[in-house]
Amino acid sequence: MEKQRIVILGGGFGGVYTASELMRRLGHIHKAKADVEVILVSEENYITFQPLLPEVVSGAVEQLHVISPIRRIAPGVTLYVRKVEKIDIENKQVQLAPGLNPRSEVISYDHLVIAMGNQLAHHMVPGLFEHAIPFKYLGDALRLRNHLVQMLEEASVCKDPEERERMLTFTVAGGGFSGVECIAEMEDFLKKAVRAFPNVSRDELRIVLIQSDNRILPEMKEKLANYADKLLRRRGIEFILEHYLNEVSADRAVVLDKKTKQKSVIPTRTVVATIPTEPHPVIIDTPLEKQKGRVLVNDEMESISHPGVWSLGDCAAVPSGEGYFSPPTAQYAVRQATICAENILATILGKPRQHFKFAGLGKLASLGARCAVAEVMGFTFSGFIAWVMWRAIYVGKMPGLDRKVRVFIDWLKDFFLPRDITQLNVHDEQKVRREHLAEGQPLFHQGDFGDRLYFVVNGKVEIEVDGRIVNTTGEGDVIGEMALLAHQSRSATVRATEPTDLVSLPKDAFEQIIKYVPGAADAMAEIHESRLRHNAEEQAAADQTSS
Repeated sequence: MEKQRIVILGGGFGGVYTASELMRRLGHIHKAKADVEVILVSEENYITFQPLLPEVVSGAVEQLHVISPIRRIAPGVTLYVRKVEKIDIENKQVQLAPGLNPRSEVISYDHLVIAMGNQLAHHMVPGLFEHAIPFKYLGDALRLRNHLVQMLEEASVCKDPEERERMLTFTVAGGGFSGVECIAEMEDFLKKAVRAFPNVSRDELRIVLIQSDNRILPEMKEKLANYADKLLRRRGIEFILEHYLNEVSADRAVVLDKKTKQKSVIPTRTVVATIPTEPHPVIIDTPLEKQKGRVLVNDEMESISHPGVWSLGDCAAVPSGEGYFSPPTAQYAVRQATICAENILATILGKPRQHFKFAGLGKLASLGARCAVAEVMGFTFSGFIAWVMWRAIYVGKMPGLDRKVRVFIDWLKDFFLPRDITQLNVHDEQKVRREHLAEGQPLFHQGDFGDRLYFVVNGKVEIEVDGRIVNTTGEGDVIGEMALLAHQSRSATVRATEPTDLVSLPKDAFEQIIKYVPGAADAMAEIHESRLRHNAEEQAAADQTSS
């Protein structure tokens, strides 16, 4: 038999456990092992145990203890730590992004397993990519934790009451499992951390959850959702129900009422986004038949339109055998992985396939402060008992004995030791970054320190000098060069007159460009002189009118 190559895309539960199950089964079929090659493509060389990410934010669990090396979970698999650029179904090839060497790599396959999960749909909410913090990976949890500490540090020395309010307002979009668990741990952490900041009062903290549904935790029974609602409200969390996150900028979140379509503004420097989500774009670009963007498969986990292509997890519409598609949770993905691996080998060896059927064992949600809600085997639990169950179940599901022990020790230490409030600068600030301004939002004020140059991608801004509007400009224009070229503070206030997208670069990068890029210095000088002439003409016209 010709050697078969199985290529698995995705380093989450679905992909990694499919690889693990394939390697385990091949180990028992020595002849088949020689005839089958298993390749796993993942953007990281570890799997993240996502249910514990909120506890990384609060400091209850050490950062590295919620990840496990893929090579230990699936020993023997060929691992490519790469991004997937393209899936060519017709030619049975996958194109990977370059690694250390600047060359793309193309891998052929006989069987393809797509388990790439979902990603945040940045394009659906203006400013989401530029200013919101996603909450899906370990890096997101670390970034959020550092950001929370930074806001407390900044607020403790801030004298401006409006800016202080923005710093101490923390917003989470999405009232499902991820959003509720995230905001619960955030609240627990902030209320404990604020004790170390004598200039910040607990009463100043405003913690807001935005949910488009009429209740939180719509995946759980209403009784448990109501318990969680009352508990979190009692702890001071504010709920804005039946509202969509409509727009995000550096200092505000704009929400839209589902019924009235009225917009309202939440002044905040912190927006955590767990919604909206969408499939990976390389999946969308394939001819595979889909159901609401998810790869449509049969109960054997094989694509109904393209044999030899298999899919599972969040990115797949998998029949549960109970009359509905499987929800995007780990307990379903792990069981789908077993069936998928078994059926791929059965296809290669010419044996009968298995059918997936799973109704779910239950649902759990941690609410922080040693409380949780749980549905297990048809029974419901809440409070401390549910929290103990939550921890016991999830420590049992952690891949690897070493990780189970480490997490268990972390939880024991949390009973006796205070939470750490150190800020680790692990999030690399982008040199060139995208920014979004809401209507009426200032980009900078007259007299501010000039530290960045801005290019208007779309939208409009007005330029105000000494309280007078001197110009309105928009797409294609450059803003802020005067302060950088003259090494002085901002000579004007710039404010968006409509939602506006910009690209900016810092002062040091700007100086390198005008120094080394041919023609850049002359072009910037011409823009600067044109701006000075226009301002002088506007000032002369104003003086003539006043006289």
